[in-house]
Formats: sequence, structure tokens, C-alpha cells
Amino acid sequence: MREFPRPVVVVSKCLGFDACRWNGVTIPDRFIESLKQFVEFRPVCPEVEVGLGVPRDPIRIVEEEGEEKLIQPATGRDVSREMESFASDYLEHCGDVDGFILKSRSPSCGFRDVKIYPCREKCPAITSRGQGFFGREVALIFEYKAVEDEARLGDFRIREDFLTKLFGITDFRRVYDSGSINELIDYHSRNKYLLMALSQKQLKVLGQIVADHKKGHAADVIQQYADEIITTFSMAQRPATKINAIMHAFGHFSKGLSGEEKQYFIDSVEKYRESRAPFSVPLGILRSYAIRFDDEYLKQQTFFQPFPEELVTVTDSGKGRERR
Repeated sequence: MREFPRPVVVVSKCLGFDACRWNGVTIPDRFIESLKQFVEFRPVCPEVEVGLGVPRDPIRIVEEEGEEKLIQPATGRDVSREMESFASDYLEHCGDVDGFILKSRSPSCGFRDVKIYPCREKCPAITSRGQGFFGREVALIFEYKAVEDEARLGDFRIREDFLTKLFGITDFRRVYDSGSINELIDYHSRNKYLLMALSQKQLKVLGQIVADHKKGHAADVIQQYADEIITTFSMAQRPATKINAIMHAFGHFSKGLSGEEKQYFIDSVEKYRESRAPFSVPLGILRSYAIRFDDEYLKQQTFFQPFPEELVTVTDSGKGRERR
């Protein structure tokens, strides 16, 4: 059984941690609740941190003269500068963080699909949507980290991609902190297929850095690898790339399988391609083949268990898939 490092995740405090929503309620979230035994959460509510009480009059993003402002319409208060200052200071001093789960569509925490209004008074939102003031800074500074909102995490593909990225990043942070070339070599070896599922091109770049490790100092080599791993984890996880990786791994066993077994596996891949099953389904089948044929190299690949299997679930809200 694989042991997983414990990721550090900043989370919107209203998502089950405190009744700090503008109307004084909390929003329980089943997925976040399931993560608590595997993740170190750091809850934060930017609106409370800038001095808005609980309960409070709602705030909204208003576009005035081409500039977005964070306004509390009932009072006319402009908290733009306070929020920008808090976001900058908090994110600068938040330390080692592996991911973020933010409240969707919030004018403070939302990092996509936040309503923008043309006036402070009662009026419909303008067609375009943007980012909340805090969420915008998170998306800008921590693009390579695992960043999502709770609504999109209701989609099983987005959720699996988030968890894969979150635990992969955390695993590398342990290697980076160790400063050990041996740990780096081990990380690259264990993560070959996981990195291939992100980008075959980047896998080659990272592999070359490891292959040439004797040509430089350990700290320089690890930093060079870190720079490239940031690029790799910043890439969108595409089903086609993941399927390419799983088919490469399938090649290890294809000669030893019956025609019926091969077809069963191919069918499971097609179900994933068509969004009728999570990626963990064909991955689980392939993992069983690695055990059956006692393939030691594949058995140690994080690709087959990129995150704790207790977090595997097929529940799906369908939200966010069309905007990936």
C-alpha cells in the first residue's frame, strides 16, 4: 500500500469550516469532508479578514471606467484596496502550499465565472464574467499548483485531475526539500507514466535533466528539474494524453492477455474517452495486470495510484466540464 505525503491546501472557510458566509451560514461539502483525513487544510475567509462582519451586506465586483472595484452596494463601501492588500500579504506569507479549493463565483474567492456588474445599484450583471479579487491573485501566483473551486470538483474528471496534481506536487515538494539526487532519481522513476500523462515532451525534458545529473551540483540539478516540473504541472490534463500513457503501459501486458481481456480493457478506455467512466476504471484494470504479471517496475508507478484510493468516487455533478 502506497504511503502518501499530506498536502497543504488553502480552502475557503465557508466550505464547512465556519459559518462566515455573508448571510451567516456555512456550506458543507462532501468532497472536502472526505479530504480531511488526507490533507492539512488552512481555512481562510478574505471578506472577514478585511473587516466585513458576519452576517454582512453582500459585496459585488463593479466595473467603473474600465476598472474593477469590490463594492458593498448597501453601504457604498469600496474594499478593493483592502482586499488586494490582504491577498498580496496572505499569499506572500502562506508558506508551503500545494493547492487551493475556493468558493465558486465568490467576488472575493472565485477564480472563474464571477459576475461583474456595470453599476453599484440594483442591475443585472454584464455578460462577461471574471475572477474574484483573492481568487485572481491565487490563479496568477499559484498557476502550477492544484487550484479549483468546489463546484467544478463535483465533476469526476476535474476531481481526479485535481487530486492527481495535488498529490504529485506534494510528493515533489518532499524531494525538493530533501536536496537529494537519489530522491530525485527515485521520484522521476516512480512518476514516469504520470508525467507522460501530462506531457510526453516534458517527460523527455525532465528525463534528460536526471540523466545529466552528474554534470552539475545537486542543488542546481534539482532546481532545474523543479523549474520544468512547474511547467509540466501547469499544463491542462487532457484525456488524449492520459490515454496515450495508459496505452503505453498496456503494451507491457498485451501479449499475455486473451482477446476478451484486451477488449474489456479497450472498452473501459473508450468509456473514459466518452466521459462515461472515471479514469480510475481503466487504471484499476491495468493495475490488476501489473500485479498479476508481477511487473515490479509498473507496480511502483504512482500513475496507478496517484492519490489515496479512498478518494476515488464516480459521483458526478457535470458542472464545469464544458469550460475545461
